[in-house]
Amino acid sequence: MSMDFMGSLGGYGSWLVGYVVPFLFVLTIVVFFHELGHFLVARWCGIKVLAFSIGFGPEIVGFNDRYGTRWKIAAVPLGGYVKFFGDDNAASVPDMEAAASMSEAEKKDSFLYKPVGSRAAVVAAGPIANFILAIVIFAGVFMIVGKQTTSARVDAVQPGSAAQAAGFKPGDLVLAINGQAIESFSDMQRIVSISAGEPIEVRVERGGVPITLKAKPELKEIKDNFGNVHRLGVLGISRSMAPGDIKTEKVGPLRAIVMGAQETWFVVDRTLSYLGGVIAGREAADQLGGPIRIAQVSGQVATAGFTALIHLTAVLSVSIGLLNLFPIPLLDGGHLLFYGIEAARGKPLSERAQEMGFRIGLAIVVMLMIFATFNDILHLATS
Repeated sequence: MSMDFMGSLGGYGSWLVGYVVPFLFVLTIVVFFHELGHFLVARWCGIKVLAFSIGFGPEIVGFNDRYGTRWKIAAVPLGGYVKFFGDDNAASVPDMEAAASMSEAEKKDSFLYKPVGSRAAVVAAGPIANFILAIVIFAGVFMIVGKQTTSARVDAVQPGSAAQAAGFKPGDLVLAINGQAIESFSDMQRIVSISAGEPIEVRVERGGVPITLKAKPELKEIKDNFGNVHRLGVLGISRSMAPGDIKTEKVGPLRAIVMGAQETWFVVDRTLSYLGGVIAGREAADQLGGPIRIAQVSGQVATAGFTALIHLTAVLSVSIGLLNLFPIPLLDGGHLLFYGIEAARGKPLSERAQEMGFRIGLAIVVMLMIFATFNDILHLATS
């Protein structure tokens, strides 16, 4: 019995180190920089910040800075918040009763009484900080580790595939797809993966002669190295692994930043394309995941090394920044929507309208969380 108990502890410890620690590492970095964006712009605009929290619920540890801000780590590490003077809660919903009784001096420190442009800048700073973090991480990886590329040369064509139907031959070098230059096999994969069922024009070099092929990628379920299933468009070709077709290149700071921005935009574009596909019925919504899926992927990626984990941090940072820009009340995008209406009307929406908006936003967010968690549990049960 003692050995069984110790074995259970060992299994728990392995799960803790393998999944929880990488998950908290990734999420804490992303949340910290998101909230830091809000915090820095708020300070710049002269807004008093009451609290900067990583996590929700009871405080575990914290301290007060010289400006009176309480910096703390809370018990539930699934997000964070910055609370401004005049806020009723962590979602920056204003306390209207307290606001009505503020003195003129207090109004100068209050988020609620700042011009609409300042409030919009503070809110937008969170997602922008996420995008900046992603660009910096991607750029750092390109500078320090380098970017390994494989030329877009075809090594083999699968029988019965879309590539065979289009006329691809081993040795073909893909030069462009739909007029977009292709520099590596990964460039080709990215375009093909989001083009399932859509005709594409592929320019290849065959024996030194450029020719044009027309193909229609097939939608297939692909398993990655960790057993996760992804639905992607595929042509049915494999890359050439010949020494001359593989290279690793370290880049300078300026080019690395440009490449980092391109990588960030790719994540945004791929995410929006997928969500558009879900709405249009072309994609299945079971790929939407929540904290459990993030924890699982974090643990899996951590086994591939620190570079892979920090790369995942950048991807998650883009995703959280983009999610927060959706025009749903309670999220940053919802606040920006209200501020846009206020700027157009010359006055804010009524307190009643804002309250209803926040209630609807809360319902949407809760439903999305429940749906994502259900997907996570289903994914774990079937994996």
